[in-house]
Amino acid sequence: MTIILIVISVAVSYAAFKSPKLMDELQFNASKIVHKHEYHRLITHAFVHANWEHLFVNMIVLYSFGGAIEMYFRDYFGNNHILYYFLLYFGGILVSNLYALVKHRNNYFYNAVGASGAVASIVFAAIFFDPWNKILFFYVLPIPGIIFAALYLVYSYQMSMKQKDNVAHDAHFLGALYGFVFPILVNPQLFETFLDKLFRLI
Repeated sequence: MTIILIVISVAVSYAAFKSPKLMDELQFNASKIVHKHEYHRLITHAFVHANWEHLFVNMIVLYSFGGAIEMYFRDYFGNNHILYYFLLYFGGILVSNLYALVKHRNNYFYNAVGASGAVASIVFAAIFFDPWNKILFFYVLPIPGIIFAALYLVYSYQMSMKQKDNVAHDAHFLGALYGFVFPILVNPQLFETFLDKLFRLI
């Protein structure tokens, strides 16, 4: 599943790089979604990216954690693992932009692209299943996933409040929360499993 999403993202992003018109038709624009009912933008924006660097980072992270999610979902959800994987990913796309949809519904000039919200969902779901697994902080410093998660949420929240750059930190924050909560929504008993793993090393 992960490879399929990566291939589609690379292909669509490449086409959008070549065609500004296609980029304009696929990117997230809350005003056009709300007032022109162009609902496809709720999903399609996650398959186009601002540039090759943006695409590369998202796809590397997706590849790094997506395989783990496939394994966890196969173990815990059996034959439904493919369905739940796509519900996690596409749900992350939708949930991560709910705040922007409301906030920018009358801002015709606000546009956003990228799979960061959905990828954050994948990362945080992986942390849920193995909270002490090491994650490379800034791609260099290995720290436990649960500590990375806390730092990531605090940083994303603070940056979304400051709004000093063009990064959709609110989408990262919401996508991450959704990814962490998703396994519990599917099977509430998994929260006990998470707590067992969390306190095992404390």
